[in-house]
Amino acid sequence: MNDIPIVPFARSDPLSVPAAYRELREREGIAKVRTPMGDEVWLVSGYEDTRALFADGRLNRSHPEPGSAARVSASALIGGPQGDAATEKPEHDRMRRLFVPSFSARRMKALREHVGTLVDERLAHLAKLTPPADLHAELSFPLPVLVICELLGVPFEDRDYFSGVSARMGDATDEALGLAAREEMGAYMADLIERKRHTPGEDVLSDLAGELDDDGKIAQLAGGLLFAGHETTVNRIDYGVLLLEMNPGQRALLSADPGLAAAAVEEILRLAAPSLHGLPRYAHDDIELSGVTIRKGEAVLLMTGAANRDERVFAEPDAFDLRRPLSDPHLSFGWGPRFCIGASLARVELEAVFGRLYQRFPDLRVAVPVSELRRSEGRITEGFAELPVTWSAAPR
Repeated sequence: MNDIPIVPFARSDPLSVPAAYRELREREGIAKVRTPMGDEVWLVSGYEDTRALFADGRLNRSHPEPGSAARVSASALIGGPQGDAATEKPEHDRMRRLFVPSFSARRMKALREHVGTLVDERLAHLAKLTPPADLHAELSFPLPVLVICELLGVPFEDRDYFSGVSARMGDATDEALGLAAREEMGAYMADLIERKRHTPGEDVLSDLAGELDDDGKIAQLAGGLLFAGHETTVNRIDYGVLLLEMNPGQRALLSADPGLAAAAVEEILRLAAPSLHGLPRYAHDDIELSGVTIRKGEAVLLMTGAANRDERVFAEPDAFDLRRPLSDPHLSFGWGPRFCIGASLARVELEAVFGRLYQRFPDLRVAVPVSELRRSEGRITEGFAELPVTWSAAPR
């Protein structure tokens, strides 16, 4: 039992996914591993297995007996089981019906032009600065925050406050700190929702405040959306710039044809793996898959970053390729009934950025080696704390 590998595996650089995931997948398929908390879980790193389990109704975020559940980390958000086994599915379905229309493809299409304008404004601001400048502070962070604030109806001037709360919510090492931050975010949202009842606006929180009387539930979900709606997109902008920097031929293609932005975004989403935490799920019944029996109550860790580089599905899986066929979509937004409701919003933002960034700054480049970039360690989203960039030609 002592030879069970411990995850996450170490990686050589932040843009890679450790080869140990591929080696374990080739050797064992679905494999038993040990988490930093000392618990055994099933690691799923194959594309087809991950997709099948995302869609399997027997695998959930809740645990039939939460007191005995294995934990992946000390994260209050995704370190262990969440929700009540008896009510998880109906609650999930009800809340999804309420939130999905706010993030529909039609609504995101209508938002596309506005997001493009916001990107243009951020790039115009960047162009006035003397390089090197911090792209993370000037574009990657403020853009997603502004967009999710406008969509939800959260005051943008509160960004420093809720960013600090989000950082504590996302702590992967101190569960008490994360739980306290989650409560604080809920209280902040509950107060905001109460104000929306008296002074509604054209935003998601106002819509929900008019439909539901369970302010606590709205506040919890809205807090989660605010966290996810900016943390993950911020990271993908930073990682996208780095991936394009490491692949100058592909960046040249994008510079010559900004219409390739959508393809670039899908490759960024597939390859970027800021965190190797994985997504814990728990079996509510026995599950037979790929020659393995996952027993009721056992934990499963879905490692989408590794599944997105499954060589059986993606030719040259570690290569960044704008011409890659999209026959098999990446799993960065999940799959099936748990598919991320914010996927369309993230794509709108990322396409707006990468369709414009190299048009405005043709020779933009990272100002320091990747190994010297300061990372946001100890958080479930990880990513970078800063991204210094420079340019020599006058921006267009």
